[in-house]
Amino acid sequence: MATTTTRPHRPADDAGLLKAATRHSAARCAVLALCSVAGAGASLFLPFSIGRALDAVLTGHAAGHVGADATRWILVCTALIGASALLDAFDGVLTGTTNARTTAWLRGRVGRHVLAVGPRATARFAPGDLVARLIDNAAHAGVAPATLAALLAALVVPVGAVAALALIDGWLAVVFVVGAPVLVLLLRTFVRVSSDCVARYQQVQGDIAGRLGEAIGGVRTIKAAHTEDKEAGRVLDALPELSRQGHRMWRVQGRSQAQAVAVAPLLQIAVVAVAGHLVVQQRISVGELLAASRYAVLATGIGMLVGQLGALVRARAAARRLGEVLQEPATSYGGAELPPGDGLLEVRGVKMTRGGRTVLDGVDLTVPAGGTLAVVGRSGAGKSLLASVAGRLADPDEGDVRLDGVPLRALGREELRREVGYAFERPALLGTTLEDTIGFGAPRPEPARIRDAARSAHADPFITRLPDGYTTPCADAPLSGGEAQRLGLARAFARGGRILILDDAMSSLDTVTEHHIAEAVLHHTPHRSRLIIAHRAATAARADVVAWLHDGRIRAVGTHAELWERPEYREVFGA
Repeated sequence: MATTTTRPHRPADDAGLLKAATRHSAARCAVLALCSVAGAGASLFLPFSIGRALDAVLTGHAAGHVGADATRWILVCTALIGASALLDAFDGVLTGTTNARTTAWLRGRVGRHVLAVGPRATARFAPGDLVARLIDNAAHAGVAPATLAALLAALVVPVGAVAALALIDGWLAVVFVVGAPVLVLLLRTFVRVSSDCVARYQQVQGDIAGRLGEAIGGVRTIKAAHTEDKEAGRVLDALPELSRQGHRMWRVQGRSQAQAVAVAPLLQIAVVAVAGHLVVQQRISVGELLAASRYAVLATGIGMLVGQLGALVRARAAARRLGEVLQEPATSYGGAELPPGDGLLEVRGVKMTRGGRTVLDGVDLTVPAGGTLAVVGRSGAGKSLLASVAGRLADPDEGDVRLDGVPLRALGREELRREVGYAFERPALLGTTLEDTIGFGAPRPEPARIRDAARSAHADPFITRLPDGYTTPCADAPLSGGEAQRLGLARAFARGGRILILDDAMSSLDTVTEHHIAEAVLHHTPHRSRLIIAHRAATAARADVVAWLHDGRIRAVGTHAELWERPEYREVFGA
């Protein structure tokens, strides 16, 4: 007996995901960094040029004329201002496109992983929460590469400004460096405090999205029960917590900004005071005084990094939530192929636990080759989970499932999906038209086979009554629950394969239609074996053998007539 152990979930690697996103946008980030550094260089050279221009003008004024030197420096200032404007414009466009491309890449990567994981993804994460992670969290994480590139330039400016102060006079740099640790401490405190509230804010956002998704899915039940207000309260119950975390997040950022703004002018005043003293001592010129005042402003710009650090904090928290999705291992497939056979399906010692409860406990079951097995049982007995395991939509915690002697885990993806057909209680109508819906899958069946499958599922009559027939868009087709189930059955019939698994796929059909489709399932489908989750006695009666599932265990196996002699079995059908 093969066994598997569920791996514990490790903390999501948010840094690894952000590194991968940065590598994906490496070329654009490199150009963005160069553009930002060039802009920073222009910003750093501008105060020096203004100071030289001022000194040249004052010298020329004392001589009674403005010399060529002053004109040259004024032209340099003009060129630097123009270059800064162009670089800022280019930076804005490149930042926007980089953010969009990185966000799209993250959404694609996580979306493909969700589909590769399959039903386990929605078992661990609510559908609404998954959508919130794919849309909102991916957008926040997508700004990280461009923000990191911009942060490089943002650090170049204050470091370069301090170096420029040192070149003008060493004492100016000393005055600034003495007070700089206060700004650094403020930034570290901001990052530490904001990380927690941002993570909590995004978590509550996801919870609300998950509840909203559940409410939208059950809107008819909510309407019928007249519980709209109660459901709205349940969905929005977390809004006060969201508001608290949001206000806390902005208070932290606002406080850090205010503290930086309060400290920065003190440093600037100190630098300007020392520079004024140096002018009086004739150690620096008036133009150098002006340049020093501008460099003091640029150097204290380190306190203005709060916004960019805030974006990185949000990006990291968002990447952590995306990483939790990527942490769920995708279904792995082998490379084995099936030998010739008629669809013998064997379920061996299968055990499955969900939410701390054992749903299937040591289930042994055989679907005879070329035969039909019906599984019956009360609600909650584990029938749908057994159907998922039988076609490897889920893997058992213990035990294995074999098709014609080959473990399903060992089969390749194409081989498995080609040989196992599924129809569900609530089929998803994927595809543009009704014909696309029936033929959904790879490879796509031929049109003739699609129509034959629709006739076998008794879907052809209502399809052909529509104005556009099989080319009717799914969104424009007014389908009842039974008609949607017939489309799902037609899709399964069109795929063929060795085994057909019907998970309560005829529950919405009327008695006459259900009788005709059951006959088609048993005698006119290309599948060789059939596993049917049955809720009606008539469906179980048509099967070759019936497995009675009770509290996750097989209570009895036999024909419907044999089991019908037992009162407890009749109670399963309410008889």
